[in-house]
Amino acid sequence: MTASVTTTLNDVNIDAVAGLAGKIQQEPQVADTKWNARVNWKGGFRSEASIRDFGPMPSDEPDALGGTDTGPNPVEQVLAALGNCLAVGYAANATAMGIEIRDLNIDLEGDLDLHTFLGLAPQGNAGYDNISVKVNIDSEAPRAEIQALHDKVVGTSPVGHTLSRAVPVKIDLA
Repeated sequence: MTASVTTTLNDVNIDAVAGLAGKIQQEPQVADTKWNARVNWKGGFRSEASIRDFGPMPSDEPDALGGTDTGPNPVEQVLAALGNCLAVGYAANATAMGIEIRDLNIDLEGDLDLHTFLGLAPQGNAGYDNISVKVNIDSEAPRAEIQALHDKVVGTSPVGHTLSRAVPVKIDLA
Protein backbone atom coordinates (compact mmCIF):
# COMPACT_ATOMS: atom_id res chain seq x y z
CA MET A 1 0.00 0.00 0.00
CA THR A 2 1.35 3.40 -1.00
CA ALA A 3 0.76 6.27 1.39
CA SER A 4 -0.41 9.57 -0.06
CA VAL A 5 1.65 12.54 1.06
CA THR A 6 0.38 16.08 0.82
CA THR A 7 2.95 18.85 1.03
CA THR A 8 1.84 21.67 3.29
CA LEU A 9 3.48 24.78 4.63
CA ASN A 10 1.52 27.64 6.14
CA ASP A 11 -1.53 25.32 6.07
CA VAL A 12 -1.51 25.56 2.25
CA ASN A 13 -1.92 22.44 0.12
CA ILE A 14 0.68 23.48 -2.45
CA ASP A 15 0.13 20.26 -4.43
CA ALA A 16 -3.45 21.36 -5.16
CA VAL A 17 -2.29 24.81 -6.26
CA ALA A 18 0.48 23.33 -8.42
CA GLY A 19 -2.01 20.87 -9.89
CA LEU A 20 -4.32 23.70 -10.96
CA ALA A 21 -1.40 25.68 -12.41
CA GLY A 22 -0.28 22.59 -14.35
CA LYS A 23 -3.78 22.00 -15.68
CA ILE A 24 -4.02 25.62 -16.82
CA GLN A 25 -0.67 25.31 -18.59
CA GLN A 26 -2.01 22.27 -20.46
CA GLU A 27 -5.52 23.69 -21.00
CA PRO A 28 -5.36 27.52 -20.94
CA GLN A 29 -9.15 27.88 -21.23
CA VAL A 30 -9.49 26.44 -17.70
CA ALA A 31 -8.15 29.79 -16.40
CA ASP A 32 -11.21 31.64 -17.71
CA THR A 33 -13.52 31.61 -14.70
CA LYS A 34 -16.72 33.35 -13.71
CA TRP A 35 -17.64 34.20 -10.12
CA ASN A 36 -21.10 35.01 -8.83
CA ALA A 37 -22.89 36.53 -5.87
CA ARG A 38 -26.53 37.27 -5.20
CA VAL A 39 -27.65 40.05 -2.88
CA ASN A 40 -31.10 40.16 -1.30
CA TRP A 41 -32.41 43.33 0.33
CA LYS A 42 -33.69 42.80 3.88
CA GLY A 43 -35.20 46.24 4.51
CA GLY A 44 -33.66 49.57 5.41
CA PHE A 45 -29.97 49.46 4.53
CA ARG A 46 -29.71 45.76 5.40
CA SER A 47 -28.96 43.16 2.76
CA GLU A 48 -27.38 39.72 2.58
CA ALA A 49 -24.95 38.38 0.01
CA SER A 50 -25.10 34.71 -0.91
CA ILE A 51 -22.02 33.18 -2.49
CA ARG A 52 -21.78 29.52 -3.52
CA ASP A 53 -23.06 27.31 -0.66
CA PHE A 54 -22.03 29.64 2.16
CA GLY A 55 -24.52 31.17 4.54
CA PRO A 56 -25.61 34.71 3.83
CA MET A 57 -23.17 37.50 4.68
CA PRO A 58 -24.89 40.54 6.21
CA SER A 59 -24.39 44.12 5.16
CA ASP A 60 -25.72 47.29 6.79
CA GLU A 61 -24.74 50.89 7.34
CA PRO A 62 -23.59 52.36 10.65
CA ASP A 63 -26.12 54.29 12.73
CA ALA A 64 -24.62 57.61 11.61
CA LEU A 65 -25.45 56.76 7.99
CA GLY A 66 -29.03 55.75 8.76
CA GLY A 67 -28.48 52.03 9.19
CA THR A 68 -28.87 49.72 12.14
CA ASP A 69 -25.21 48.63 12.26
CA THR A 70 -25.95 44.89 12.01
CA GLY A 71 -23.03 44.19 9.69
CA PRO A 72 -20.15 45.79 7.83
CA ASN A 73 -21.09 48.23 5.12
CA PRO A 74 -20.17 47.70 1.45
CA VAL A 75 -17.14 49.99 1.46
CA GLU A 76 -15.77 48.15 4.51
CA GLN A 77 -16.37 44.90 2.63
CA VAL A 78 -14.26 46.23 -0.25
CA LEU A 79 -11.36 46.75 2.16
CA ALA A 80 -11.90 43.28 3.62
CA ALA A 81 -11.99 41.74 0.13
CA LEU A 82 -8.64 43.34 -0.69
CA GLY A 83 -7.11 42.25 2.61
CA ASN A 84 -8.43 38.70 2.26
CA CYS A 85 -7.15 38.47 -1.30
CA LEU A 86 -3.71 39.66 -0.24
CA ALA A 87 -3.67 37.13 2.62
CA VAL A 88 -4.37 34.33 0.13
CA GLY A 89 -1.58 35.65 -2.07
CA TYR A 90 0.92 35.80 0.79
CA ALA A 91 0.04 32.28 1.96
CA ALA A 92 0.18 30.74 -1.52
CA ASN A 93 3.32 32.51 -2.70
CA ALA A 94 5.19 32.13 0.60
CA THR A 95 4.46 28.42 0.49
CA ALA A 96 5.64 28.14 -3.13
CA MET A 97 8.81 30.02 -2.14
CA GLY A 98 9.37 27.82 0.94
CA ILE A 99 8.84 30.72 3.35
CA GLU A 100 7.17 29.92 6.66
CA ILE A 101 4.83 32.61 7.92
CA ARG A 102 4.45 32.66 11.68
CA ASP A 103 1.92 35.49 11.66
CA LEU A 104 0.38 37.78 9.07
CA ASN A 105 -1.91 40.76 9.56
CA ILE A 106 -3.02 43.34 7.07
CA ASP A 107 -4.39 46.74 8.08
CA LEU A 108 -6.42 48.58 5.45
CA GLU A 109 -7.76 52.11 5.44
CA GLY A 110 -9.65 54.07 2.81
CA ASP A 111 -10.53 57.73 2.48
CA LEU A 112 -14.07 58.33 1.25
CA ASP A 113 -15.86 61.67 0.93
CA LEU A 114 -19.61 61.24 1.55
CA HIS A 115 -20.70 64.31 -0.47
CA THR A 116 -21.56 62.39 -3.65
CA PHE A 117 -23.13 59.42 -1.85
CA LEU A 118 -25.45 61.82 0.00
CA GLY A 119 -26.34 63.70 -3.20
CA LEU A 120 -24.53 66.88 -2.14
CA ALA A 121 -21.99 66.77 -4.99
CA PRO A 122 -23.58 64.78 -7.83
CA GLN A 123 -20.57 65.10 -10.14
CA GLY A 124 -18.03 63.92 -7.54
CA ASN A 125 -16.55 60.56 -6.68
CA ALA A 126 -18.73 58.37 -4.45
CA GLY A 127 -15.92 55.83 -4.06
CA TYR A 128 -12.62 55.74 -2.26
CA ASP A 129 -10.15 58.50 -3.05
CA ASN A 130 -7.32 56.24 -1.93
CA ILE A 131 -6.69 53.02 -0.04
CA SER A 132 -3.67 52.41 2.19
CA VAL A 133 -2.52 48.94 3.16
CA LYS A 134 0.04 48.00 5.80
CA VAL A 135 1.24 44.38 5.71
CA ASN A 136 2.96 42.86 8.74
CA ILE A 137 4.63 39.49 8.15
CA ASP A 138 6.32 37.62 10.98
CA SER A 139 8.80 35.20 9.42
CA GLU A 140 12.38 34.11 9.89
CA ALA A 141 12.99 34.54 6.16
CA PRO A 142 15.53 37.18 5.13
CA ARG A 143 14.13 40.64 4.39
CA ALA A 144 15.02 40.31 0.68
CA GLU A 145 12.86 37.16 0.41
CA ILE A 146 9.97 38.86 2.21
CA GLN A 147 10.28 41.83 -0.17
CA ALA A 148 10.27 39.48 -3.18
CA LEU A 149 7.18 37.77 -1.73
CA HIS A 150 5.49 41.13 -1.21
CA ASP A 151 6.27 42.28 -4.76
CA LYS A 152 4.91 39.00 -6.19
CA VAL A 153 1.68 39.25 -4.17
CA VAL A 154 1.05 42.90 -5.06
CA GLY A 155 1.70 42.10 -8.72
CA THR A 156 -0.72 39.16 -8.83
CA SER A 157 -3.63 40.10 -6.53
CA PRO A 158 -6.95 39.81 -8.42
CA VAL A 159 -8.74 42.19 -6.06
CA GLY A 160 -5.76 44.56 -6.00
CA HIS A 161 -5.73 44.64 -9.79
CA THR A 162 -9.51 45.13 -9.90
CA LEU A 163 -9.34 48.13 -7.57
CA SER A 164 -6.28 49.74 -9.13
CA ARG A 165 -7.53 50.00 -12.71
CA ALA A 166 -10.68 50.93 -14.54
CA VAL A 167 -12.93 47.88 -14.86
CA PRO A 168 -16.01 48.05 -17.06
CA VAL A 169 -19.11 47.67 -14.89
CA LYS A 170 -22.49 47.20 -16.55
CA ILE A 171 -25.51 47.52 -14.27
CA ASP A 172 -28.78 46.61 -16.00
CA LEU A 173 -32.29 46.95 -14.68
CA ALA A 174 -34.26 43.73 -15.24
